[in-house]
Amino acid sequence: MFRAALLIALCAGLSLAQSHSVALTFDDLPLAGEGDGATAAEAARVNHAILAALARHHATATAFVNEKGIEKIGIAPGRAILREWLDQGHDLGNHTYSHPDLNAITLDQFRDEVVRGEASLTPLLAERGRRPRYLRFPFNHSGETKEKRDAVAAFLAGRGYTVATCTIDNMDWEFARAYYVALARADRDTAAKLEAAYLRYTADEIDYYSALHQRVFGHEIPHVMLQHANRLNAAVMDQVLDLFEKRGYRFVSLDAAQADAACRTPDAPSSFGPMWGYRWAKALGIKVDGRLEPAFPTWVGDYGKNPK
Repeated sequence: MFRAALLIALCAGLSLAQSHSVALTFDDLPLAGEGDGATAAEAARVNHAILAALARHHATATAFVNEKGIEKIGIAPGRAILREWLDQGHDLGNHTYSHPDLNAITLDQFRDEVVRGEASLTPLLAERGRRPRYLRFPFNHSGETKEKRDAVAAFLAGRGYTVATCTIDNMDWEFARAYYVALARADRDTAAKLEAAYLRYTADEIDYYSALHQRVFGHEIPHVMLQHANRLNAAVMDQVLDLFEKRGYRFVSLDAAQADAACRTPDAPSSFGPMWGYRWAKALGIKVDGRLEPAFPTWVGDYGKNPK
């Protein structure tokens, strides 16, 4: 019986190792980035483009909302964008009201940010018999001390939230900032160069984080991809999704990804916002060398920081 149980466990582990899946998530709806010209028309265009790409690839996603961004472009057009995500079968989560840094605010201020962040989410989800279930921390800051992290976790659990993890980070906000500068300058050559560099870096990060999870858990686990609702992703989302498909990944819901046992691993407190693979490694006492992560192309950051 022991040998049979062992064989079943080994087969299950092999099946899991051979299974590639990823949950797609998009932060900062309705439109990410201070330089992204946060008008209702531009926000609608960006979201339409991302949603169209998701539909072409038969992929579902969870989008995280900043209520202040809804107010900025107008409540009616902002909520229309959110309804479009829901109408197409996607889910919405809370990304707080104004995207504050948890490291820089008090617990009471964070509670207020979460509650105010529900202003559009709660009624829109209620129309479909649902409620906000996921929260993603701005900057992925979940509490720089154990005491603060635990207090925040208790508050969120009491309000019915599950924390949304993320396991692949392609620094799309940095590429998107440079991309916005290139578009503003009508510098199509640099825009095309940025698109190509972004896709190369994304491919490298997919492979890197998959290997990192092998190091931490000994097998493949479902990924959660962190991206943003910005002009760059609106332009190249088909190609981003192609990167996963060419590697044999299936697109799954955030529920399905976070049902994996690995996601029940505690994450260690940190003043930074690392991907969960690093957090889990630290909590489990497994040494990983972050210096092996692909280097972000410095020219992209330099270009984005010099808009004139």
